[in-house]
Amino acid sequence: MSQKTTYITDIIKGQRVRDLFLISDAQIRESKNGPFWNLRLQDKTGAVEAKIWSPLSQSFTNLDAGMFVVAGGMVGSYRDQPQITIEQLEIVDPDSYKLEISDFLPSSEQRPEDMMQDLDYLVAEHMNHKPWKKFCRKVLKDEEIHKRLLFATGAKVVHHAYVGGLLEHTLAVAKLCMSICDNYPEVDRQVVLAAAIFHDLGKAWELSGGLKNDYTDEGRLLGHIHIGVEVLEPFLKKAKDLDDNLKLHFKHLILSHHGEYEYGAPKRPKTPEAFILHFADNLDAKMNTIFAELDKIEGAESNWTPYQRFLERYLYRSQKSPDENNLESDIKKKGAQCSLPLKV
Repeated sequence: MSQKTTYITDIIKGQRVRDLFLISDAQIRESKNGPFWNLRLQDKTGAVEAKIWSPLSQSFTNLDAGMFVVAGGMVGSYRDQPQITIEQLEIVDPDSYKLEISDFLPSSEQRPEDMMQDLDYLVAEHMNHKPWKKFCRKVLKDEEIHKRLLFATGAKVVHHAYVGGLLEHTLAVAKLCMSICDNYPEVDRQVVLAAAIFHDLGKAWELSGGLKNDYTDEGRLLGHIHIGVEVLEPFLKKAKDLDDNLKLHFKHLILSHHGEYEYGAPKRPKTPEAFILHFADNLDAKMNTIFAELDKIEGAESNWTPYQRFLERYLYRSQKSPDENNLESDIKKKGAQCSLPLKV
């Protein structure tokens, strides 16, 4: 088995399953019949409890979080939640199986490869100064940077904290910036776009990604803003045809995109372009957080979320205005489907 076919949200009581899973927790425990393994299996859709009872449990001396396994067994129920009694278990090497990590961790709904292509489309559309276009494409096509960006998360917690989250956030900020620039034609939209694409590049080194998605030593000691500038500096030095003043402005946008010192900005925005990037970055981060929390109360009786510590408020799920254009379109479609041919 080299590809995942059954996801946790699809399994039901009484079903027999055999598929690839990621172990997110593993505990060895004792029962009157002998030791057993209490596992938590995970994929991108959620997690499920699983048990390996004795004597099969004694075949495994070391199961740990982060391992990929092929698990087979019967789906039962415990406290109204699905639980798998494992009858077969095989530990697999993710490299040998060529597993897609996005199958096992919460991921962006957009394919990372598609988002990378969309960034290139933005460069092609909005950058007419060849040195800027060349610089952006050189960075995006760098093997190490490209590899890291495809799977990087946007944060440890709060906004875009999932596989592909960094690219999703980057693309959204870049699009927001271009929309804002449409209203202010006097600003330098090319430097804004370049900085939008690379403003959070350092997060691909600041966070480990994967199951733990914790801060790296580099991330804790330096932070993603400083790391990002360090990663970009060799490319800027090689961009001999890019004016030094443009490079200076570009670095200012990256260094100031957090807006204020208390939010981790080494510098505060001092140009119109820097303000645009800061507000676009802040808006997308907030909206991602808000929508994620509102999604959690979908179908609930209350329209209020629990208190949101990062936003310092409760959030309310409001009623949406009817979209009469869509309503008219639906009526026309239904009318066309129900219409009968006239007799002649």
